[in-house]
Amino acid sequence: MMLSALTRTQARLATARITRSSMQRRNFVSIIQQGHEGWRLTFGRDPVKLEPGLNLAIPIYHEVLVMDMRESSISIPNLTGYTSDNVPVTCSGSLFYRVNNGYKALFEVSNVHENIKNTGTSAVRSLLGLFSYDQVISDRNELNKQLNTVIGNSIANWGVECSRFEIQTFKPANREVERQLELQMEAERNRRKQLLDTQAQINVAEGQKQRVILESEGHLEAKSNEADASFKTVVREAEARQKQALLEASALASQVEELARSIAKDKDNILPEERQRALTSLIEIRRLDQLKAIAQSKSNSTYFFGDQAALGRANDSYNIDYAEHIKGGLYSKPVVGRPEAALLV
Repeated sequence: MMLSALTRTQARLATARITRSSMQRRNFVSIIQQGHEGWRLTFGRDPVKLEPGLNLAIPIYHEVLVMDMRESSISIPNLTGYTSDNVPVTCSGSLFYRVNNGYKALFEVSNVHENIKNTGTSAVRSLLGLFSYDQVISDRNELNKQLNTVIGNSIANWGVECSRFEIQTFKPANREVERQLELQMEAERNRRKQLLDTQAQINVAEGQKQRVILESEGHLEAKSNEADASFKTVVREAEARQKQALLEASALASQVEELARSIAKDKDNILPEERQRALTSLIEIRRLDQLKAIAQSKSNSTYFFGDQAALGRANDSYNIDYAEHIKGGLYSKPVVGRPEAALLV
């Protein structure tokens, strides 16, 4: 009796649970959240787009599929691969994407999120083989750009846009590889240091070479300028002497002309003999001025006089250098008494 009553009670409780569950599942209203997109299927076909808010969905007759249209990200952790220089590395990153076409994301690919993750994983492994270890370390943005392009082209047919891909960690796969890379980088740094030192020495040698060249060119230019200056000085002095001689000759001619006019009988018609007399007189005056200067000089100098040619009588029969004649007489015999020429000290 008691067993029968217990069995009936359990049956009523089970029936109530089934009834409540059926009432919960049999909801005629479907709520689409903001930032999502819904599609209602009628017996698994003829999809109808549902906007955010309240939408009619008859149980069993309708099936509602919801797609998140907001930007989302998928993490790809601890992905192993090889670079172009055969360095085993481990990297991780985040793939950011946004669904633009909910219809394609729901009905043209199964489990779009899982396929996006698989596409990102394969793209990272493929592109790692195109970059060397140093390229990834020095320019990670280039790898991110190419990953964004490759993944975006692959998932565009699913109605999904790849916003960006960010490499978060990138390191050697094990400690041995990391140690070898450290040694390699140290050797590379030493090589670059040697190249820089060599280039510095080359620059110093080139600077010294240019300095020597410039100094030699400077000396050459200076010598050339000095030679030009000397040449111009000699030319100017010669021109000055020539001009001085011309002026003196002009002055002498004027003096001769004036003196000849003063002693001429006819002032308008001066004879050549009168000009010759005037020139002889000027020469004698000049000679007297020279003798006066010699007499007033305080220097210890010896002067010889008596040269007939110097006196203007070069065409006479007595045309011998009187000074040489006197000197020859001095060396031939001792001078007794007064010499033939005047000797002034």
